[in-house]
Amino acid sequence: MIIVFDLDGTLIDSARDLGEAASELVQSFGAPPLTVAQVVTMVGEGAPVLVRRALQHSGLAADTPGALERFLKIYDRRLLDHTVAYPGIREELARAVCRGPLAVLTNKPLGPAIGLLEALDLRGFFHRVIGGDGEYGRKPDPAGLQALRALAPNESVVLLGDSPADAQTAIAAACPFVFARYGFGAIKFAAAPATPFVVDHPRELSAVLGLIR
Repeated sequence: MIIVFDLDGTLIDSARDLGEAASELVQSFGAPPLTVAQVVTMVGEGAPVLVRRALQHSGLAADTPGALERFLKIYDRRLLDHTVAYPGIREELARAVCRGPLAVLTNKPLGPAIGLLEALDLRGFFHRVIGGDGEYGRKPDPAGLQALRALAPNESVVLLGDSPADAQTAIAAACPFVFARYGFGAIKFAAAPATPFVVDHPRELSAVLGLIR
C-alpha cells in the first residue's frame, strides 16, 4: 500500500503561523488584522488562493501587485514560530512505513514543505514529497497523486487529508480517502465526506489503515 499524506492540517498543525502570516500581509496593505479562525477557512488550495481570499476578505484587490511574493516572505519568516507535528503523528508514521512507501502531497510550495518536514524530524519517513508549485498542479488535480503510484506500481494508493481538496483528489484518482477529522481543514466540509475511513486523532491511523483492503 502506498500511503499519501496531506501536510497542513494532517501531519502538522500550522494554523497559527498561516493565520498570522496572512494577517500581517493584509495589515501591510492597510487592512485590519485577520483572526486565525478566519484564515483557516481560506487554507487548503495553495498560497495563491489563500492570498487572494485574504485580500478579498479584507476589502483589498485580489490581484494586488506583489501580494503573493510578500506573503511567501512573511510566511517563510514565521514558518516555525508555532507549527508542530500533531501529537502521535511521528509514532504512527513509524508504524505506517511497515505497510509500504509513504509520500506527501501538498499544495504548499515544495521549499517550505521540505523545510517544515526536516525541522519537525518527519522528512525521513517519506519516499517522495510533491509540492503545489511543481509539474503536477495543485489538488484537487489528481496528477500528483497518480504520479505517486510509481513508488510501488503493483500496490494500491490511499490518501489521508483533512480538506475538501483532499477528498476531491482521492475521488478523481479513484482511491480510498482517509478523513483526518482532527485537522483544521475539516471545518470546510459542508457535509461529511463519503468515506468509511475517519481518523479523529492521529493515534487512530494504524487501526483505520488496517481496515483498507
